[in-house]
Amino acid sequence: MVMSKLTENGGCRAANMVGFSFHLLMSRWFMVFASLMIMSMAGATYLFSLYSSEIKSSLGYDQTTLNLLSFFKDLGGNVGMISGFINEVTPPWVVLFMGAIMNFFGYFMIWLAVIGHIAKPPVWQMCFYICIGASSQTFANTGALVTCVKNFPESRGIVLGLLKGFVGLSGAIITQLYHAFYGNDVKSLVLLIGWLPSVVSCFFLQTVRVMKVDTQANELRIFYKLLFISLGLAGFIMVVIVVQNKVSFTRLEYAGSAAVVLILLFAPLILVFKEEFNLWKCKQQILHSPPQVKVVTETLSSVQLAPQNQPQLEISELKPISCFSNVFKPPARGEDHTILQAIFSLDFLILFTTTTFGVGGTLTAIDNLGQIGKALGYPSTSITTFVSLLSIWNYLGRVVSGFVSEIFLSKYKFPRPLMLTLVLLLSCTGHLLIAFGVPNSLYIASIIMGFCFGAQWPLIFAIVSELFGLKYYSTLYNLSGGASPFGAYILNVRVAGHLYDKMALRQMRAKGLTRGAGGDLTCIGVECYKMAFLVITGATLISCIVSLVLAIRTREF
Repeated sequence: MVMSKLTENGGCRAANMVGFSFHLLMSRWFMVFASLMIMSMAGATYLFSLYSSEIKSSLGYDQTTLNLLSFFKDLGGNVGMISGFINEVTPPWVVLFMGAIMNFFGYFMIWLAVIGHIAKPPVWQMCFYICIGASSQTFANTGALVTCVKNFPESRGIVLGLLKGFVGLSGAIITQLYHAFYGNDVKSLVLLIGWLPSVVSCFFLQTVRVMKVDTQANELRIFYKLLFISLGLAGFIMVVIVVQNKVSFTRLEYAGSAAVVLILLFAPLILVFKEEFNLWKCKQQILHSPPQVKVVTETLSSVQLAPQNQPQLEISELKPISCFSNVFKPPARGEDHTILQAIFSLDFLILFTTTTFGVGGTLTAIDNLGQIGKALGYPSTSITTFVSLLSIWNYLGRVVSGFVSEIFLSKYKFPRPLMLTLVLLLSCTGHLLIAFGVPNSLYIASIIMGFCFGAQWPLIFAIVSELFGLKYYSTLYNLSGGASPFGAYILNVRVAGHLYDKMALRQMRAKGLTRGAGGDLTCIGVECYKMAFLVITGATLISCIVSLVLAIRTREF
């Protein structure tokens, strides 16, 4: 009898463990954790400056060609129309799986080209590979971030800020893991960003899905706890970066710092476990408690009968209206615009111009960070530091601009377009530090560029939603984001790359050398990027003025 009781109790406990495990894996909060993991690996595009020198030397590219590659990287990473359309008609796992395949294919082919396992591809093929690999970032964003917002519609602003913040932080996370796995082998970094994000996305395919909305009373508090954990992770990586810049780390020490990063990265799982266990316990209590039956009587007079005389629709109301008939007759600001009404509005044109030259300028600085550091004589370890600093402050910029702009708008009526103007003005400081090559200023410039790049995106996307409504927000969201690679092509390829190669050729001729058949051009000194970043500073100042015009136009709204 005693043995049968013990067996029965053990079986109940085992059944409860299995039941809770299934509940946890299928829960909303575990879905949030899965989305955070996917986002924390989705920022490989921010690591381009770490391995760009390897591509340049291995394949014999000049700076203009390298910047053309970075343009196609930015194009793939910012134009997400295809992933948005697919996500409309398929479940999220399809989008995530497609993104994982694209990520692995694109970066694996680049890795094969860099290590020489395949013949040197034509430039157009390399542009295709990096565009495909970078496009996977938009698929991860669409599959995980959009799904998470749909599951938490009451906290959409915080969800966007938190997940976008992890994308910004992902560059620093992957950098720490790269040193632990491969030491300082830059070629292996390309392989890492090919397989690691793909594996993480595939692992959580069935977890990320649209679920029934069930708002909790403590939902906001849980998200703030997740935010504090992410701040702790960012703070630790910041300390590690400072130490690594002062002290040369061994492989074992890199492994130790990466282990702490992973512990902090998985720390939200403890919070998820606690919250879901409480929810599961409440659910079990309700299931096992006797049902309470309440009989309600209702008289016929209390029933609301549907009126018999319904108004008939006029024939004119049933006629289809052409989408072109009201393009130049938009509704008031803040109401739902059609896509064409928004695109042809002056407000959208102003915002598009601001994004083109404002974000395009910071993208140019980010993509050339490795080459800038090399030109100014910084050691290779410092270039890794620049990328990690940029990644952390990119995260902080996204989080701070999202929360602060909301507080300033509600409490002080401080408009977001004006805050965008201030952020663009701050980015000019970073551009000037690069242009004049102030000693050791690239550390500060990395912080400024990272913060401004991160801060611009929540402001731009919030302005789009406020001015043109939410009905076609996903399309307008991607259209406004598509302005940045257009600006990067002008400022990065046509300005920075062209002027760099021109100065490199001048230095070679001064030494009596001729350009090699491979076309590998290297420029050393402040002059390599001085004129380019003076031009970028001027373009950013123009975007500041244009943004200020938008703030004046919309001040009453």
